[in-house]
Amino acid sequence: MLLINRDPLNLFDRVHQRLNSLAYSNNDGYHNNSYVNSWNPAVDIREEKDKFLIMADIPGVDPKDIEITMEDGVLTVKGERYFKTKNDDETYKRLERSSGSFYRRFSLPDTADGEHIEAKGNNGVLEITIPKHEKVQPRKIEVKS
Repeated sequence: MLLINRDPLNLFDRVHQRLNSLAYSNNDGYHNNSYVNSWNPAVDIREEKDKFLIMADIPGVDPKDIEITMEDGVLTVKGERYFKTKNDDETYKRLERSSGSFYRRFSLPDTADGEHIEAKGNNGVLEITIPKHEKVQPRKIEVKS
């Protein structure tokens, strides 16, 4: 009897990766570097009473290499991180730090105020502050006779 181990979550991961590969490649099957991630920075999202906070770990990324845009309720964060070697004669025994481009998108709720988003970098952490719209208070409407 042949036993086969099946992991349904692994299958979903493989399908997701394949769909992303197809969606972000050009007609020749090669990836367009502006959309395919070389690495994904870790992100925390926190909701507070008056704002949303997105914190992304991006050590080694120069702020001038980060682009943040907001369009149709979607916040896009993309950038690049490069590691330069001193000379071409260097050989590495191990490379674990990722480099290249990253691209993250976040759908924002209707309560987010896209006009007043602020971003700052501190110690390798990008902090994006998205204020919430002030709650609209219900008002009584008079019925005229």
